Amino acid sequence: MFSSGNRYITKGVDSEIPLALIMIMWGLIDRKKEHIELDYLQIFTLTHSNKKQTVIHEQEQPKAFSDKYALDLDYGFIGKVYVIDDGDHETMLLAEEY
Repeated sequence: MFSSGNRYITKGVDSEIPLALIMIMWGLIDRKKEHIELDYLQIFTLTHSNKKQTVIHEQEQPKAFSDKYALDLDYGFIGKVYVIDDGDHETMLLAEEY
C-alpha cells in the first residue's frame, strides 16, 4: 500500500487545508510505511488552537497505531482527513467527502 506514486487531493482538501499540512500528512504516510505495513485507509484527526496544530495519524489494521504530533503553526485546520489507497492511486479527502 501507498507505493503507487499517483497522489491526488479532493477539491475540499485543496480549498480548506493549507498546503504545508497536506505535505506533512503525505510525509507522515511515507515515513510510517518504512516501518510497518499500512492499511488502505489512513486517518488524520487535526485540531488547531493557540498557534498549535495537532495531528493524530491512525490506522486500525493490519497493525493498529495512533501517533500524535504537535506543530507550531499560525494557521491550521480542524477536522478529519482520510487518505485512501485503491492500488492505482492515493486520494486525500475530507471525511465529509467520503
